[in-house]
Amino acid sequence: MKKVNIFILLLFAVHAVSMACPVCERNQPKVLKGIVHGAGPDSQYDYISIGVTMAIVLVTLFYSIKWLFKPGEKNVDHIKYTILK
Repeated sequence: MKKVNIFILLLFAVHAVSMACPVCERNQPKVLKGIVHGAGPDSQYDYISIGVTMAIVLVTLFYSIKWLFKPGEKNVDHIKYTILK
């Protein structure tokens, strides 16, 4: 029970820190208001680079999860079988 309480307090602390302060919220563009701290994007190229980065991360996450659950390796000499035995 003590671990659960500590975990809940940690979640509240992270949530409080992650939300933007009033000054940052005022300086952010409409899309990012209340979400992030610091300076907002300087140009449209910032949104493009963020979009490309998000696409790469999502594709990587998809294939990581896919190959974690269904690796597709059937070779009996594969190194994974030394661990599974």
